Amino acid sequence: MACILKCHARAPQSLDVDWLDAEHWLHTKHLVGYSSGRNKAYFIDYQENKWVLRHYYRGGLVGKVNRDQFLYTGRQRTRAFAEFDLLTRMHKLGLPVPKVVAARICRNGLWYRNDILIERLDAKDLLAVLAAKPLTKAQYQQLGQVIAQFHQHKLYHADLNIKNILFDGDQFYLIDFDRGEFRENTGSWCQSNLKRLLRSFRKEAQRHAPLHWSESDWQALESGYREAMIPK
Repeated sequence: MACILKCHARAPQSLDVDWLDAEHWLHTKHLVGYSSGRNKAYFIDYQENKWVLRHYYRGGLVGKVNRDQFLYTGRQRTRAFAEFDLLTRMHKLGLPVPKVVAARICRNGLWYRNDILIERLDAKDLLAVLAAKPLTKAQYQQLGQVIAQFHQHKLYHADLNIKNILFDGDQFYLIDFDRGEFRENTGSWCQSNLKRLLRSFRKEAQRHAPLHWSESDWQALESGYREAMIPK
């Protein structure tokens, strides 16, 4: 299996292709944790760096028979390299996203597997935040403004849910841009993004009761979003 590594200038010079394999870190002091859920992301502390290592998995029915192999149709169209380029571009635009460090694809004939290494933000996902305490109306309005900021740049997030929103007590961030893309125009997809997020709030509120969230909180988020989307 041939592996190709793509590194950002911020990556350590010693970074090796094996560093994007979770097995490389499993029995070292550098592995400090991992995310919950079926598809784990690994938290790594290396020297002064704090990283998240994420492997790409397939979802839906296909994922039950083919967990992590994707059809190769060109290097820049691979999931990891596409997300690498997307994060790099978003960071240059000043959007609140984590910095990308490196990405790896490993080919085996017509198929490939891939991984990405990004900086780990000192923040919690919105589900964890709301399980502990409510956000204020102003904070929901701020979140709406952040989402509008992405939409104003015509950035589509393929899986906008409360687990893919981080909050550090001051700033909101969006994460996990697998299958995200810059689009030609704003349009109905913006509202589809918001509806997906609303479904996520409602779903998690049912799953994790009591969750410090109510429908009125969504109204505050929407008001912040609408105000930010008004052309200045």
